[in-house]
Amino acid sequence: MKRQKRAFTLIEMLVVVLILAILAALIVPRVVNRTGDAKRAKAASDIATLTSLLSQYKVDTDQFPTSEQGLMALRVQPGDVNGWRGPYSQKDIPGDPWQNEYFYESPGPDGQDFTIISYGADGAPGGEGDASDITSE
Repeated sequence: MKRQKRAFTLIEMLVVVLILAILAALIVPRVVNRTGDAKRAKAASDIATLTSLLSQYKVDTDQFPTSEQGLMALRVQPGDVNGWRGPYSQKDIPGDPWQNEYFYESPGPDGQDFTIISYGADGAPGGEGDASDITSE
């Protein structure tokens, strides 16, 4: 008995490639949009963590770090602060998911104790979508 070799024809291969291209065209934009959502969620989570660390700092020192001391006061004791029991974070203070530093201001512009802001993908105040600001307010 002679066996025939069976192979895919060029047309069959083109149909498979076309189907894969259509699926990729439908799926890739959804995955890309999810990346932006994940970065925004990460920034919000980081800000919540930093807010918690700043609350612990205030419990120990009876004040929040000044704008000049910034978030580094969570890692390195400022010279004029009493009661500091840090470091309050074992890791370096993270940058936002877009590789920018979080903006810290104390007191905040609207009278709150402090404000932490990620300026989003563009790294500038304002913006829409992935470029919109994420704040501790």
